[in-house]
Amino acid sequence: MQSDKTKKMPSTNGESTHGTENPLRPVTKEEKSWGWFAIFNIWANDIQSLFGYSLVASLFISYGVSGWTAFAALISAGLMVMLLVNLSGAAGERYGIPYPVLARASMGTAGAKLPAVLRATVAVFWYGVQVYFASTALALLIRSVTGITAGEQILGLDSIDWMSFVIVWAFHIFIFWRGMGWVETFLNIAGPFVYAVMIGLVMVLWSKSDGQLLSQAQTIFANPEATLGSEIKGFIAIVGTMVAYFAAVMINFSDFSRYARDKNAMIKGNLAGLPFNMILFSALALLTTAGAAVVYGEEIINPTEIVGRTDSVLLGVIAAITFFAATVGINLVANFVPAVNGIANLSPHRISFRRAGLITSLFALFIGGFWTSFISQFGISGFVNTLGATLAPLYGIMIVDYYSLRKQVLRRDDLYDMKGGTYHFGNGWNDNALVAFGIAGAFSVATVWVPLLGQLTGYAWLIGASLGGLIYYVRCKKSHLV
Repeated sequence: MQSDKTKKMPSTNGESTHGTENPLRPVTKEEKSWGWFAIFNIWANDIQSLFGYSLVASLFISYGVSGWTAFAALISAGLMVMLLVNLSGAAGERYGIPYPVLARASMGTAGAKLPAVLRATVAVFWYGVQVYFASTALALLIRSVTGITAGEQILGLDSIDWMSFVIVWAFHIFIFWRGMGWVETFLNIAGPFVYAVMIGLVMVLWSKSDGQLLSQAQTIFANPEATLGSEIKGFIAIVGTMVAYFAAVMINFSDFSRYARDKNAMIKGNLAGLPFNMILFSALALLTTAGAAVVYGEEIINPTEIVGRTDSVLLGVIAAITFFAATVGINLVANFVPAVNGIANLSPHRISFRRAGLITSLFALFIGGFWTSFISQFGISGFVNTLGATLAPLYGIMIVDYYSLRKQVLRRDDLYDMKGGTYHFGNGWNDNALVAFGIAGAFSVATVWVPLLGQLTGYAWLIGASLGGLIYYVRCKKSHLV
């Protein structure tokens, strides 16, 4: 592979890279202002969502393992994800580039549109869904304060639901319109606030359980017939599930790491953000779910239902605000930023940051608005999971290309040269990457649709990433590129 250790600012050969309206341009030195706490809060918000809580709580219940085994598996998953995002985020931090630009090094200047579109499609869909779910928290708050009862429904939503949905939709636009600085500020506020409320909920349940919560949490989910083998199997399955849960953010982490003040800030933020947040959030989820089982005699994985059982209006109001903040936080981290960057990459010289954000918001308006009455009634999970599965080989290809082939050195000028240069590969596509993606992607997608491979659920992402990277490396070696 050719290399160039110089780090000049990119030229405008083929694509404009200047101006704050271009989301794909390299960030300036002044914009690299995120310290470790900002990186920490990316993961705090990514982990703290309503879906994240329900997922973690269900893992304690579904696999029939002891609380300690599930807890250890969640911590192990946090450490694994930390290592993977440190790898995927390094190039973004060093060169100040987002994921769609980094993908050009391995996929080609034109070929990079493929992974960017796949990532953006997943992000746009879930962005719309999360806007709807965030609006349910606001609707809960309005009803708790006013006592208004539901009226006539239109498309499955009453007037309070629709008003809440439009307000939340507009709130997202307000945040991104102000720029990434406002996104950082919101994440820094929402992260700690969510923990404060979750700790308060644990305290309420602790009081109602007469102090038995901690002792019950150790064994309440365990299967009396569990063996060492079943515990190990459950441990591995939980680790695989959680790694797959973070797969989308892992591939485009350079979208955030490029704002890191330096490499040290990124590494410290990931260290504090992943293992620490996973430990604290998992512990709170374990205690809350166990507390609900002790106090109410049911294994409840929805925190809003637990809050409703406490009969505390004050806690209900605070919790509604918290769930709103948590859902908006993960939406900005996991969905909005990759969607905007992926859409902008389709036509970088025409689609600005705000224009891409408005396009994303327009899709969200339809997806979220029709979620209850139409979209959720269809088998969309297979479609979304298929798109998600295709991201696994792309991660492996990207990592092998950057570390094994290019030795962590990129020609930043050429990454923005859409008409020629090192990463144009003659026609804009890297055939080696395309073949590796096709073969490994077929396997990843097969795990979603082929029942015989269903047992690989939870492991498919790791296998797909490894397979994609291996095939890419072998083909490049045969092509005398290593």
